[in-house]
Amino acid sequence: MKILIKDKRYLSAAARKLLKHTAKNRLFAFYGSMGSGKTTIIKAICKELGAVDLVSSPTFTLVNEYRTTNGDILYHIDFYRIKNRNEVFDSGIEEYLSGASYCFIEWPELVEGVLPAETIIVKITVTKDGQRILETP
Repeated sequence: MKILIKDKRYLSAAARKLLKHTAKNRLFAFYGSMGSGKTTIIKAICKELGAVDLVSSPTFTLVNEYRTTNGDILYHIDFYRIKNRNEVFDSGIEEYLSGASYCFIEWPELVEGVLPAETIIVKITVTKDGQRILETP
């Protein structure tokens, strides 16, 4: 599936479309270059899921936890600053991946071998004119 995001006004619609297309899945791995909009897209998805907490990049904290209006927990993980796989396992990644909560992962390259088969891969491409294309299998 491909979703075109022409500009930020289309984020909510794109988030809804992605969630509808992946309705039974809870694990998402976001691939894209620096500045491609991974955090911005995850913010839109969390908003669509009813997040009441401020959604921000977990680059320094590694994992952010957000509550939704119905009390569910959403996890937002960023592996950008991880230097090796041991740090990933020290973070307790297995608990996040095996739980029933939504889990959104930025910079998942270090955990590819650990990600469950049902993980939704979301590739973000930035076009020459600044639009974003989300692609999932």
